[in-house]
Amino acid sequence: MTSGRTTATIYLVVFAGLILVALILFAPQPLWLGALLFVALGAVALAIAKMMRRHAEPSEVYLAPPVPPMERREQRIAEVALPSAWDDYDFVFSATVRWSPTGMGTGESFNAEALAMETILTRARRITGNRPPGRASLVQHELSGMLGRMELDDTGCLRVIAESVTLTLSEDDRERLAKLASTRKENAVWEHEMRYQQSRRAYLSENVLKDPGSAVVWWLAKNDDHVEKTVKDIGLLAQLSSAANNAHVPEPFLHLVTGPVNGGRVTESEPYSMNAEAGTPTSAPRTPADHFGAFLLSMDLSEGDPERALLSRQISDVLRKHGRQDVADELNNRFDVTTASLFDDFDPSSAPPDDEPDR
Repeated sequence: MTSGRTTATIYLVVFAGLILVALILFAPQPLWLGALLFVALGAVALAIAKMMRRHAEPSEVYLAPPVPPMERREQRIAEVALPSAWDDYDFVFSATVRWSPTGMGTGESFNAEALAMETILTRARRITGNRPPGRASLVQHELSGMLGRMELDDTGCLRVIAESVTLTLSEDDRERLAKLASTRKENAVWEHEMRYQQSRRAYLSENVLKDPGSAVVWWLAKNDDHVEKTVKDIGLLAQLSSAANNAHVPEPFLHLVTGPVNGGRVTESEPYSMNAEAGTPTSAPRTPADHFGAFLLSMDLSEGDPERALLSRQISDVLRKHGRQDVADELNNRFDVTTASLFDDFDPSSAPPDDEPDR
């Protein structure tokens, strides 16, 4: 019975009852007739109530089927060695492994814990095997992102994820990498200094001391266009240029050079004197070191001046490069250039490589 029919029946019974009550109260009838009407009314009401209960449709309650609880497991991996891009430098890996069965297995029994851990280690090893050991903290974040996704294993039986990932290096490996980095930086500085010294040597030998004229021009520029001072030093510059190139002083500059030149010799004890006939001064023999000392004095480079030692060392290296080892040794002894040349026996092919593996 629908709800509309039930409502109509109730209203009908109520109206019928009201009509009977009005007839009993206001119509002149015997008393037994009133009692009979009341009994008849009650019987009709009971019959209607039974009919309604019999035809009423029971309400059905549909309950959702119970959701089976998801089976989840976890296990901690602690300090497992994983390879890096460098031999003998292993990462130390730790993580919490979580897994959930997919129900897609073949029905055969298997060790879910071992399978989940093997899956995580395999995924981590694919990443660390291509990363340098000096970037452990960066690789750790990369692993956290790559292993932090719930993915199927190779068998399809489990979904696996890793949390709380840590990646470090052993203390000994960290110290070794720090030493390698320090050595690599020192080598880079040394190579820059070496190139700088080579550049200065090449500049002096190939440009400044190439010939007396080039030396004079260089000296004139160094002395802020002091022409008179430069003219006085032309003889010294000609001797210095000739010594650097292992050659005699050119003929046009011989009259500007004091003392024996081009192989000339005088006795050691002969003092400075004036030749009355020639009208030219004579002196005791002067060595290349004497001329170089005069050159340094003319440049106002006194003893103890760092530039004096640096220039002496560079000229000594140039002379040694051109085969004048004796003159270079004389300069070393005279001006106390005790520091060995940075460029002796230098072989560019033996220099350390610039691009060592990144830490």
